[in-house]
Amino acid sequence: MAFPHRDSVQRAVDLLGVLLEPDCSPPAVACVLREHGEPDVRLSAADVSELRRAAFELREVFAAPDVATAASVLNALFAAYAGPPRLTDHEEGYGWHLHVDAADDGPWGAWLVTSSALGLASLLAERQDVPGGLCASPSCGKPFAHTGGGSPKRYCSPRCATRERVAAHRATRPVNR
Repeated sequence: MAFPHRDSVQRAVDLLGVLLEPDCSPPAVACVLREHGEPDVRLSAADVSELRRAAFELREVFAAPDVATAASVLNALFAAYAGPPRLTDHEEGYGWHLHVDAADDGPWGAWLVTSSALGLASLLAERQDVPGGLCASPSCGKPFAHTGGGSPKRYCSPRCATRERVAAHRATRPVNR
């Protein structure tokens, strides 16, 4: 069975990737939102500040060292942000889907937390494991999701994995003088 919340999890990862950067801007965040199907996005600096606060809260799910901690963080986010579950078909062509945010046009931060937490919680329940992690590269630390099979990921991208492998290899080679 295909994982039904893959899009919301990938959107969360992509948004956190930009929102956790110190110099994130409304156009950069809007670009990611458009890439994930949010049409005609207009964000103010206050909207981005709200989204950044939410991103730092969601980061704790990715930083969780084990499944029980990840579940505890997700449960706390649901308690703080979520309303009763409801089905909605507000998005053209997307069909009926589950929401736990209070309203379709609520605050950006609450939307990010609730939609992302719902996807991450579904992923945790399906895999019975942590839904993601933080890149093991000391120069990166970006969040990533565990949405596929195979061994657990340690890096957010092949680029980070290769960079660390090359650095480890170079560190073991003798220095020629």
